[in-house]
Amino acid sequence: MNTTIATIRRYPVKGLSAEELPSVEVAAGSTLPYDRHYALMSGAAALDAVHSEDGPGAWRPKSEFLTLLRHEKLACLETEFDADTQTLIVRRNGRPVSRGRLDQPMGRTLLEQFFAAFLADAVPGAPKIAEADAGVAFTDTRHAYVSLLNLASVRDLEERVAKRAIDPRRFRANLSLDGLPAWSERDLIGRSLRVGGARLAVVEHIGRCKATEVDPATGSRDINVVQTLKRGYGHTQCGVYARVTEGGRIAQGDPVIIEG
Repeated sequence: MNTTIATIRRYPVKGLSAEELPSVEVAAGSTLPYDRHYALMSGAAALDAVHSEDGPGAWRPKSEFLTLLRHEKLACLETEFDADTQTLIVRRNGRPVSRGRLDQPMGRTLLEQFFAAFLADAVPGAPKIAEADAGVAFTDTRHAYVSLLNLASVRDLEERVAKRAIDPRRFRANLSLDGLPAWSERDLIGRSLRVGGARLAVVEHIGRCKATEVDPATGSRDINVVQTLKRGYGHTQCGVYARVTEGGRIAQGDPVIIEG
């Protein structure tokens, strides 16, 4: 069975919606460009970050950011990111509700004011937008990884255990793979993949958290994915992290070749 790249997604602002890409250029030792490059922090966390030794652009644990883990309402928003102008457009039910340039103080202020109103009484202090330092991404791991999801594993989870449809977007992966046998990605740790013009080294499993409870289409918590994984397979992992060891272009439909 041939394995291919089904989707490529990045998340310019951690916790907000994905941007689907037809192709992407990846560099060795880096995440997808602009993946989790920005993030929303509560006012208290942002203040702590400003006065910390590393500053607000350093890697920080996900508990310091506003994400679906605790703020499922964020899933009700659709966002559009323009990398050339660093502009973020926020929509709700298809209607634009805010926009601003993330690289300019005024643009960040406009967006912060919107999120303060949208999340009123849900977060301590007004949300602040943080930008990651060069070479840093606000991912859930300190390492510059790309996340991979095997779509066959999601189908197996929904058909054999959950007995209901599970949107793969719940897992917020960068690359979705089609054509692998279900759960065979678990055997790829320590092996390399040739993906389009790039090479990736698969390094570890991805442990899942309560953010996967949130339906990305409705923003409601409607299924306990972590407990479903535990009940069906005896673990709470779905997907794997990989390190880019050789940069190049990756496109939807590209073959994925398992090496050594």
